[in-house]
Amino acid sequence: MNELAKTAFNAAMTEARSAYRSGDYDACFQQLKRAHILGQRHLVRHWVSHWWMLKVGLKTRDRREVFGQLVRLLAVIPGFLVGWVPIGNTGAAEVSALRPMPLPYDLSQTLGDISLLRDVLVRIALLVIVFLLLVIM
Repeated sequence: MNELAKTAFNAAMTEARSAYRSGDYDACFQQLKRAHILGQRHLVRHWVSHWWMLKVGLKTRDRREVFGQLVRLLAVIPGFLVGWVPIGNTGAAEVSALRPMPLPYDLSQTLGDISLLRDVLVRIALLVIVFLLLVIM
């Protein structure tokens, strides 16, 4: 993650936590969606954004969001391992977890060049190498 994206992710999470503490769950969730877009290609940041979305869903008693976030929390690791992260997806339960979405302009400038195909191919190659090493040993 480039430094600009890391800074933007941290800023969005700081804003989200502040809004959460003050009970402004709509503002919190908007910041969490930004954080998700920024952090979704990185395992821990991706998981953290979904964890906080789950917290908001629980706080607002939104069953759809709670269920959606539980599913997404389970899918973060396999998605990361194969490199499948639908670029621009906000992470909210209201949209398919598999649906790529247009990046907001300011975030596209922050994230730079992203290639889903490249990410998937690199991850698959790494998984094959690890598998082959395990078989050889």
